[in-house]
Amino acid sequence: MNLIVMQGVNKRYKNGVNAIQDLNLTIEKGEFVFVIGSTGCGKSTLIKMLYREEKPTKGKIIVGGLNVAKLRNSKVYKLRRKIGVVFQDFKLLPKSTVFENVAFALEVLGLPKDEIYHKVIKVLELVGLKHKAKNYPNQLSGGEQQRVAIARAIVNGPKILICDEPTGNLDENTSMEIMTVLEEINKLGTTIIMVTHDRTIVKKLKKRTILLDSGRILKDYKKGKYVDESNKNIK
Repeated sequence: MNLIVMQGVNKRYKNGVNAIQDLNLTIEKGEFVFVIGSTGCGKSTLIKMLYREEKPTKGKIIVGGLNVAKLRNSKVYKLRRKIGVVFQDFKLLPKSTVFENVAFALEVLGLPKDEIYHKVIKVLELVGLKHKAKNYPNQLSGGEQQRVAIARAIVNGPKILICDEPTGNLDENTSMEIMTVLEEINKLGTTIIMVTHDRTIVKKLKKRTILLDSGRILKDYKKGKYVDESNKNIK
């Protein structure tokens, strides 16, 4: 089942930059997909269009049955409920505890307190941070902060998790710990799309890998088939 369909997608910014050009892509439910390529190749624009941070100049984008390109601003929340997003810089609330940071994503939906409690504890167990529920972000390591960010992104059970350079600020060992968490989430059925520049991670995990170049898909490596053909592939 295709969860994401992009057909003839172009994105041209007002400054004349063609960030995405004639892009066609399908991602099935339950896939784990890496998006790689040099700086300025269109990686960030691609994922921003998936959660409607950016709109395509032309083309069709279907995410979970919703036509993203034609979605009214007042209806974007319907899309966002299907998608969790994890960023490189965590974006945690510094004066809130780990529990409160994760619970916030549910409080805005108006869920009952007991339901919020059980969902937050369950997801903190999944990312291995139940014992840090009362800690504040400045009491956590970088890897732990990123796990909190992941917990917050998945606590509402999104169909899709988009990760924008989630290991960019972490050392190699911590990065692999984060990837282990993401793989567990993927095994539970969440589709994951991850932008990364880390060639080591891509080679180790052997997932489907999309290589972008100048806004176009240069290569679409099937699961287990990625080959680092050039040191210039990822920067």
